[in-house]
Amino acid sequence: MARIWSPTLQTKFLIFDQRIIPMAGTSNILGKNKSIILYGVFLAALLFLLKWLELRFIIINHAFEIYAGSIAVLFTALGIWLALKLTKPKTILIEKEIFTKRETFILNEKELIRLNISKRELEVLQLMAEGLSNQEIALKLFVSLNTIKTHNARLFEKLEVKRRTQAIETAKKLSIIP
Repeated sequence: MARIWSPTLQTKFLIFDQRIIPMAGTSNILGKNKSIILYGVFLAALLFLLKWLELRFIIINHAFEIYAGSIAVLFTALGIWLALKLTKPKTILIEKEIFTKRETFILNEKELIRLNISKRELEVLQLMAEGLSNQEIALKLFVSLNTIKTHNARLFEKLEVKRRTQAIETAKKLSIIP
């Protein structure tokens, strides 16, 4: 009888008449502690069942509070979301083509004739494009303020616009002013 240590199996064996028999006390842990493991699993299942029943009774006993609390949380989240949506600044991106001054400006006389713009209205339009107010244009051209307002109204009609900036932009597009 001889004892052999097998590093690959890492257990002790007893060689007896050419048969290998595991020595007593060196069997696997599962077989040895089977009752303890089953007892532990049973207790864990019982504990889980008791906690589940306790939670169930808590939910049943406090159902109204749970529902009211969940509705309150839901409406709070909805209110925060709605407030963020309503107070978010709305940015609108408008892309416009901007006409810059050309080095050599060529007056488009065909458009002047087509729109029937007089020389005085052209002068008013050019001074408007320089950024002068109606009063400043009237002083520069030695006419009354009402005359300038009349010229503006006729220009707006002819160019089919409503504002000074639109009139200037349209006139630049049509090459009426530089």
